This record gives sequence, C-alpha cells and structure tokens, in this order.
Amino acid sequence: MKLVLYLYRKFFPIFFGSLIFFVFAVEIVDLLLNLWKYISNQTPPLSIAYVLLLYIPKAISYAIPLSILFASSYTLSDFYANNELIAVFASGVSLFRFTLPLLLLSFLLSFGMFYFEDFVVVPTYAKKTELQRVLLKLPQSKDNDRIVVLSEGGNVIYKAAYYEDASQKLHSVFIVLRNEQHALDAVVYADTAIWNALENHWVVTSSSCQYTPSDLLLLRSDTVQSDIISRLSEPPETFRNNTVSVEEVTTTQAREYISHLVRTGLPAAEAQSLYYKKFSFPFVLFIVVFLSIGLSGQTQKNILLISFALSIAAAVGFYVTQMVSMLFAKFGYISPFAGAWFPVIVFTGISILLLRYART
Repeated sequence: MKLVLYLYRKFFPIFFGSLIFFVFAVEIVDLLLNLWKYISNQTPPLSIAYVLLLYIPKAISYAIPLSILFASSYTLSDFYANNELIAVFASGVSLFRFTLPLLLLSFLLSFGMFYFEDFVVVPTYAKKTELQRVLLKLPQSKDNDRIVVLSEGGNVIYKAAYYEDASQKLHSVFIVLRNEQHALDAVVYADTAIWNALENHWVVTSSSCQYTPSDLLLLRSDTVQSDIISRLSEPPETFRNNTVSVEEVTTTQAREYISHLVRTGLPAAEAQSLYYKKFSFPFVLFIVVFLSIGLSGQTQKNILLISFALSIAAAVGFYVTQMVSMLFAKFGYISPFAGAWFPVIVFTGISILLLRYART
C-alpha cells in the first residue's frame, strides 16, 4: 500500500500540472485563431470569455491523453534515473505489480473519458460552436442541392435538383415508385413539390406528370394519382443539408443519424466506424500508460529524455495506425468495428510484449 501511495504521490502532481498546462495551451490557440474575427465583429469580452468557458471540456478531452502520457513517462523514468526501482525489484516486487495501480487508474479513466465525452464534452462543444457562429456572424443554410434519397426500403426514390428549406420545397424532382416486388409502379416528374405538414406528404405542382408502365411502354398522365401522392411521405428533414459529424454528437444521436443514412440508402461505413471509435478511442489513455511502462528504462543513458521520446513515438504510431484503419473501414476494406478497435488490440499486444521484456 505504501508503494501505491508513493507512486500516486509522484504521478498525480505531474498529471494535473501538465493537464492544466495543455488545457491552457489549447484555449490560447483557439482564442488566437479567432481573435481577429472577434475584433472585427466587436464581440463583447464577456461573450468571448463564455465561449472559452464552454470550450474547457473539449480542451480537457484533447489534453488528457497528452497529460497522462507525460505524467506516466516522467514518473517511471524518474524512478529509473534515481535507481529507486532497484530497491523495488530487490524486494521481490515486479515491474507489472508495481505499475498495476497506474494501469488500473488509466483503465478506469478510459471508461470515465467515454461518459465525459458523451455527457459533458458533446453538449458544451455544441453550445460553444453555435454561440461562436452567432458572435462571428457565420452563415448557415439548410438548403441542399443534387439530392438522391431512398425511402420505403428503396421502393420510393427521390431525385431533386434543389431543396429550399425556408419554404420546404423541392425543385425539378423525379420520383420513382416501386411495389413490394420492386417492380416499377410509376415515375413522377414535377417542377416543384411542396411539403403538406397537415397531411404529411409532398404535393406536386400543376406542371407535373406521371408515367405508368403498360406492357413495354410508359403511359403519360398530366395528373398524379392520389394513391401515389400518399406514398410521398419522406419528411423534409431528410432533404436538408444536415450532414452530421458523428464525432461531435452523442452516441444516441449518432445511432439515429446512422439509421437515417441506412434508411435513405446513403453510405454509412464512415459514420459507423466513427461511431465505434467513440467507444474505442477513450482506451488511448490505457494504451499510452501501458506503452510508457514498457518503454521506460529501455536505455541506461538519458533515461528521462529517451523514455519520453519513445513513448511519444509509440503514441504517434497508435494514432497513425488508427487513422489508416479508419480509412480502410471508410472504403469498405475492413468492417467499421475492426477499423475502430484494431489499433487498440494491436497496441495492447505490443504493450504486453514490451512489458515482458522491460528492464527490471
């Protein structure tokens, strides 16, 4: 127990000190990047301060992996440099047993990081982004163009040149309707289609026509049948320019967005891999501590500098591996689940090997 308390007494001051430093650095960078825009828009200082306050949870999420990496590397390297671990090993305590409290702490922090991101970082960062957009007078439009949407499991297909959100209107729209056997029922063309909120379907304008299959021909009619109109029930929200960054929403919102992509026939692999990454990425805290334990003391000269450099290099390797695996998942070479979790599994294995052959 005394060894555990001694280890934590060395670790926590460095961890919290580096966390404060990195959070401050991230806040300053964000302020400097937008400072001229704030000045140009004569933004009140209190509003700027509130934006920075809302940004603190996001800054903490950026800073925690760096802080825990620096703290664990520095603490263990300092033990090696001062030959304190010689007494620990001589007393029969292995490196794994001695550093197990750090591993358990990082493992618990990984779970805490997930909930912190989902319940604190996401809502505060969304408020920060929205407030900053208002203060800097940045335009935001939900109008969309060149739209293709699948509805009813692909039995109703919309193709529109433009969607105007203010009037909930589609322009130059083709609609292909199929039956349950996926055979063609009708093709509808309209210059415009307007959303009827009372009856929850699209109403085509007078300048529209319907093509119905008959033998090998398509019969044209200048009126669209009511049973066809009743099937045009895909809500306007589907047609908006409402691309969601899965990394910037909660897991519940991410699932809803992915369901929307699947339902409308849009590519969902990238969104799914980012969704799984929300669960896997917090374990970077566990990975960097595990790596620093295995890499600390790999050399007998310049222990502190080289151990920290090796830990940084290993962490960069983790991020690069994750970036590559996420790209593979995005383009369908591997599953979204594998793209998110592959780096965690690989670097956990590497960490176990490094710990197995660490200098004791």
